[in-house]
Amino acid sequence: MTNHLPSAVKPVRASVCMATYRGAAYVAEQIESILIQLGPNDELIIIDDASPDGTVGEIRKFADSRMTLLEAPQNQGYVKSFEQAVLASRGEFVFLADQDDVWIPGRLGLMLDALQGHSVVATNFDVLGGGSRGNVPELKSGDSNHFLRNIFGTVVGYRPYYGCGMAMTRQQAEIFVPVPPYLKESHDLWLALCGNVAKSMVHLDEPTLLRRLHDENVTPRGWRSLSAILRARIMIVRALAEAVRRTKNASKRLP
Repeated sequence: MTNHLPSAVKPVRASVCMATYRGAAYVAEQIESILIQLGPNDELIIIDDASPDGTVGEIRKFADSRMTLLEAPQNQGYVKSFEQAVLASRGEFVFLADQDDVWIPGRLGLMLDALQGHSVVATNFDVLGGGSRGNVPELKSGDSNHFLRNIFGTVVGYRPYYGCGMAMTRQQAEIFVPVPPYLKESHDLWLALCGNVAKSMVHLDEPTLLRRLHDENVTPRGWRSLSAILRARIMIVRALAEAVRRTKNASKRLP
């Protein structure tokens, strides 16, 4: 494992971008499930957000040249950490990964196939150890081309886009970053908006990861206050306008 970006430029197929914070209890199992699927021309970029526990120590136990660990000097929030990981990545395809999930075998290949014809792919998840998904509906492949409906569902809050189940092409990553500075959460909804605005989003019916549900999950498991919901929706509407602007500018740059 390297602690800084290598100076030599090598062709990289897939970059897995992970943000970690207080993940000592779970991160090793997730890293193992990712590395076993990566090829020699893939990479895993980890940004640790100044964890006060043993997270960094657990990561350093992996002596794998495909891994790069970057440590934030102070806590900055997971959205900024994911942004930094994507900016540090070099792959043709960019995957997002949470620290406490487990990748299902075959995930990488399945999502790489989907990205051959689309700029963003979103998949479903199962719950680690079994159990209910609660009130979270499943994504359906049949809704992939319903871009306006997907945008509306993202703004309103019923489309279940989770960053841990998403990936993008390098061209889309150049639109994704920098993440708008007012987005302190919901980097996954920002990516979903970008993909649907570009009319290049695909849903996969298959679950590609096992999501670990515990008390320290960043994504809320219960109902939020009305004021928090309204603030979040306003933030997403602003993000939609920015996604439209960036997508138009990117299309103008195409030959």
